Amino acid sequence: MRADATAPSRAAMPADLPGRVRRALRCDAAPARRRGRLILAGCLCAGMAVPLAGPSGTARAQGIDAATAGVAAPPAAPATPPPRPGGLPGGGPIGAAVGGARAPADRNSPVTFTADEVQYDREAGVVTARGHVEAWQGERILRTDEFTYNRNTGVATARGHVQLMEPDGQVLFADYAELTGDMKEGVLEGLRGLLAANGRVAANGARRHGGTVTDFARVVYSSCDLCREDPMRAPLWQVRARVASHDQEAHRIEYRDATVQFAGIPTFYTPYLSHPDPSTPRASGFLFPTFGYTRFLGAFAETPYYWAIDDAQDLTIAPIFATDVPPSLSLEYRRRFNFGEIQAQGSIAYLRTNDISGYSNGAPGLNGHIFAKGRFTLDENWRAGFDVNRASNELYLRIYRFGARPVLPTVIYTEGFWDTSAYARIDMRAYQGLRPQVDLTRNTPYVLPNAYYERQMAADRIGGRLTWDVSALNVLRDSGADTRRLAGRLNYSLPRTDNAGGLWNFQAQIDTRGYWAQGQAADPVDLPRANGTNGDAIPRLAVDWRWPLARSAGEYGTQIIEPHVQLVTGPNTGAQRNRPNEDSIDLEFTDANLFALNRFTGRDRLEGGSRVDAAFRGAWLFPNGGQIEGLVGRSFRFHRDSTFFEGSGLEGRSSDTVARATLSPVPWLSLIGRARFDNDTWNTNFTDVSANVQMGNVGLSGGYLLTPSLPYLTPTGKPREEVSAGINTRIGRWTFGATGRYGIAISRPVSAYVSALYEDECFILDLRYLRRFAEDPSNGRQYASNTLLLFRIGLKTIGDFGFRAL
Repeated sequence: MRADATAPSRAAMPADLPGRVRRALRCDAAPARRRGRLILAGCLCAGMAVPLAGPSGTARAQGIDAATAGVAAPPAAPATPPPRPGGLPGGGPIGAAVGGARAPADRNSPVTFTADEVQYDREAGVVTARGHVEAWQGERILRTDEFTYNRNTGVATARGHVQLMEPDGQVLFADYAELTGDMKEGVLEGLRGLLAANGRVAANGARRHGGTVTDFARVVYSSCDLCREDPMRAPLWQVRARVASHDQEAHRIEYRDATVQFAGIPTFYTPYLSHPDPSTPRASGFLFPTFGYTRFLGAFAETPYYWAIDDAQDLTIAPIFATDVPPSLSLEYRRRFNFGEIQAQGSIAYLRTNDISGYSNGAPGLNGHIFAKGRFTLDENWRAGFDVNRASNELYLRIYRFGARPVLPTVIYTEGFWDTSAYARIDMRAYQGLRPQVDLTRNTPYVLPNAYYERQMAADRIGGRLTWDVSALNVLRDSGADTRRLAGRLNYSLPRTDNAGGLWNFQAQIDTRGYWAQGQAADPVDLPRANGTNGDAIPRLAVDWRWPLARSAGEYGTQIIEPHVQLVTGPNTGAQRNRPNEDSIDLEFTDANLFALNRFTGRDRLEGGSRVDAAFRGAWLFPNGGQIEGLVGRSFRFHRDSTFFEGSGLEGRSSDTVARATLSPVPWLSLIGRARFDNDTWNTNFTDVSANVQMGNVGLSGGYLLTPSLPYLTPTGKPREEVSAGINTRIGRWTFGATGRYGIAISRPVSAYVSALYEDECFILDLRYLRRFAEDPSNGRQYASNTLLLFRIGLKTIGDFGFRAL
């Protein structure tokens, strides 16, 4: 180093404390000793870098004591020194170190440090600083009681309360440190450290080489907090190893002869263990294996490998080795783009004939599946996506628990949004039925395409709005019914308010449909008159009136009553058996669609004729946000027709009575129920009730469901009737839950689920049990893999370990 090295500017000198020595020591000055706080800059080797850095301020933290089974606090750090030259955060090298803009350290910039006392021996070439020593270069910081630097040997030593801080906030504490080679090489004794994600490390000693790799001797690692009452007590879990290495470039920690301890008790030993360091959110490597047992696979082990391809994509490869079946392989790929994302899951396995004997929904040989989806934003108006779902059979999905579904849809679509005034969508669909006894492949439809556009115009001079839409549908089958349809709807709505507070809405609507169809006589459609080309136009007029009346109940809130009547008129449509029916099969009449002009879900069936819809609603709104609300309503048709099927609740001139009730007077109670009652006998034809009660840390839930059978959807003709109940509670760090469903109509349980979860800052224990009782309608046997038992242990910052039984 040249003797005329540049001294710091006067602006860098602390001028706020009188009597402080404010001059730069030159490296060729005579041996000197100065009392008081002293700042030294530019007199060490230019380019010398302190190896570790982090935020400024005296660090007081807790580390892991390698000499004990627990984790102990590091020795007290020296008192916080006065502000460093350079001023507040954000300016010069100081600002970058204490929270200003991050910038790479300049290795050619001078090292600056402050101390209470500095000695320089010109003959020996040794600089000694004592008392609240703090040295920094860019973002790298070293703090200690005593610091010496030998210019001849290039060796720097630090003794007493040594603190080495990284730019990312990680801090190492040591009793003694010896640093050489631009401070990228060094030895530390009595090491304790605070890492990212609450990680803590302790070692008898450490050696740093290459500026990026630190080797530890007799090391202990954990991410658990210490016991406040007894800091020397062992943490919940810790990893002890003979040696360990931390590679900051590869972001990995590797252990040799490692033992995992729980509460200080050795539980698991491995000659080698590796995991990403806590500062990296994702890194390639083997994940913890999952072990389990199923009656199909026997004992099995799943050994997944995670590949972080780059910052935007990753791949998980998970082979399964089992005792009773050949090995299988599953893959999961994820990728994010600036404009969207892709997720894909696939698998392949070989099933032998004896593996699936007795089950009708499987096939021997090579089996597999793929579930993939993508979502993309094309511009501010348009987005696109796809969902691809294909599988060999339902039994395969159940055996390997990829999610059992009777039908797999594949969809490719694009859609556009223009505020709230317009919407467009075009998609293509294909379906795969997984139950060969019910789903004939040749009858499975392809939708190529389904296009829809809707536009709402701005309000006109008198406040009315015009809404219109057009759609095109093309449904093809290898064998059976084919349908092509063009449809449109034009609706004009004019709202009004009378002097008495009544709310009126006048509507005029016309639906147009044009069809070309063939094969409609085949089962299960059975619509021979729908073949050929036909079309129609169905106009409707409607007047809707409701009169909300409110009164104050003082400190008890507000009470509301509201009569509601609607008159709808139009031509009778009848059963419409001369029209195909692809989108209007599923119909459920409730209070939700009582006042809809068309209660069918699609356009293939349109409700016509003249009718009056009437309902009465009452509500009590409480000041605490609670409410009691109810509605009862009915529909009266002027002429009887055969538009609706038997059991729909709309097949007669007078409909079933629909009702809704909400009971939520206090925040901890919620009861919601819907029902439909027969118009003659008042028997219940539909009921859906759910209740939730939250009492402190305990939550209770219950429900009852009754739905009638629907044509095409439930060929057995049995209604669905079941009850459900659940409970969940939180006790300290534990969360417990249990739910169950029982089928009254089928006289057997539907499902049962029990869970227990413990989670704190460093540990996860997850226990789950799921039992389904679903049966294959073709043979009355329960489906395969109806039971799941999951046991998972998670050591945060290291990984998960699990056991699974099916």
